[in-house]
Amino acid sequence: KADAVVGADSRGFDGGKLVNGRKRHVVVDTLGLLLGVMVTAADTGDRAAAHVLLEQVVDAHHRLALIWADGGYTGSIVEHCLAT
Repeated sequence: KADAVVGADSRGFDGGKLVNGRKRHVVVDTLGLLLGVMVTAADTGDRAAAHVLLEQVVDAHHRLALIWADGGYTGSIVEHCLAT
């Protein structure tokens, strides 16, 4: 959640998840070790953030073979991963 000291430019509201403030997108391996993290305003779509974060993770960890994702990351992100 966003505190009063957090700038309004980095805050938002996601009506679907009822989140006010920021959302954190995290990529971990099967051991739970952090591969990538991205913090966005809550009004940034999960799929849009996933495109950017996955590009960064794949550049650093090019041996990824399988990606599991939450249900919020459906739609075009699946086709993007398959094409990439």
